[in-house]
Amino acid sequence: MTATAASTVLPARALLLDMDGTLVDSDAVVERIWRRWAERNGLDGDEVLKVVHGRQGYATMAVLLPHRPMEQNLAENARMLAEETADMDGVVPVPGAPEFLASLTSAAVPHALVTSADVVLSTARMAAAGLPLPGVRVTAESVGASKPDPEGFLKGAAELGAAVEDCVVFEDSGAGIAAGRAAGMRVVGVGPRARAYRPDAWVADLTQVRVEAATGGTALRLHVA
Repeated sequence: MTATAASTVLPARALLLDMDGTLVDSDAVVERIWRRWAERNGLDGDEVLKVVHGRQGYATMAVLLPHRPMEQNLAENARMLAEETADMDGVVPVPGAPEFLASLTSAAVPHALVTSADVVLSTARMAAAGLPLPGVRVTAESVGASKPDPEGFLKGAAELGAAVEDCVVFEDSGAGIAAGRAAGMRVVGVGPRARAYRPDAWVADLTQVRVEAATGGTALRLHVA
């Protein structure tokens, strides 16, 4: 991306990156699996898909089936995670993700993956998309609460040794954007889902993001279209 007068510039010291919809386009498999779940439970697939993005599976189930025991949600979530891990058909990188991650590595920018997927699923999807795993990863096993709770982003910032006000979150979903805001961080929305939730800045994909080394009190400047 070429920076222009219309670009938004965000100073930062660390970046916290969601995976699905932000780095990895896994919509095809998510839709297949959750539509099957909706059919099994007598729910409308379109309505279910409005809820699933950004949340851990058990949290989605709790929203959609509020009277069902949580133990049942957790057990079914484990089965669905295995089903998702076995299905990589259509999993591809979000445009610009390989170059964006490479720029973070080459510039030694502190960054972490903060995802609602577990270790096995996140590792498989990043590999299927041909993307390197960041050294710091906060996965489903790392937290006690799903997005929109801010726990994951707060843990990511702590592991990077960064103050919340110095972090920028990259997210695609309403739940993720809400989690970033609740953590006290600025949020860059990625993709069509994110735009409706009015993040601090929005891009259609990661080709519209450029990282620039900064001088003075910040480690980097993010140029976003």
